[in-house]
Amino acid sequence: MRFVFSKYGPHIMRPVTALLGIVMGSAVALAMGLLMTWIVILFLPAEEARFAPEHAPLLRAIAVFTLVSAASAGSLYGELRERSWRLAAHGATLAMLAMVVWIYWPK
Repeated sequence: MRFVFSKYGPHIMRPVTALLGIVMGSAVALAMGLLMTWIVILFLPAEEARFAPEHAPLLRAIAVFTLVSAASAGSLYGELRERSWRLAAHGATLAMLAMVVWIYWPK
């Protein structure tokens, strides 16, 4: 580890925090993009029959990536504040990422 000095004092660089920020940002972007797609589909009543088969998978994807977002946000918060429960939050984030791979990996 290397100390970086700023006007606020020495800070330890933490690469795990940066990785958690990337994971959280990506998961939030995916969840919001999927949610906005679902909202757009709701405003297309003429195309309802065409998009009907997509509703269940789309809602499942929104739920999955919202859960990943919540787990990674908690993990990032715990890491930034150095909470005692952060390792459990890291485990929850890894479990959610494993669930995403299990759900979406081609069979």
